[in-house]
Amino acid sequence: MRFHIRRDDTVQVLIGKDRGKSGKVIRMLKEDQRALVQGVNFVKKHHRRKSQDQPGGILQQESPMHLSNLMLICPGCKKPSKTGIQILKDGSRTRFCKACRQVIE
Repeated sequence: MRFHIRRDDTVQVLIGKDRGKSGKVIRMLKEDQRALVQGVNFVKKHHRRKSQDQPGGILQQESPMHLSNLMLICPGCKKPSKTGIQILKDGSRTRFCKACRQVIE
C-alpha cells in the first residue's frame, strides 16, 4: 500500500485539537494508517515506578494520528498541498506537488 506521506516529511494537521500545527513525521504505522508527528498530539501517560532509581509519574508523549488528518507541506512552495504520483520514463514512481508541479524527494 502506498501513502502520500512518508517518514521525515513535514506535515500539517488538518483536524483535531492541534489543527494548524506542523511537524516532522518520526514514525509510520502502516498497518494502522497512522503517523507519529514530532511535537503534535500530546497525551498524558501514567507510569508506575519500576525501580528505586526510576521515578513514576505522569509523562507527556506524542500519540499517532491518522493519515487522513495530515497534509504534506511541499518543500518547493512551502504550503500544504495535495500530492500525485508521476511515473518517470525509466519506470520509477515519484510524488509531486499538485500546486507547483515540483517533484518531492
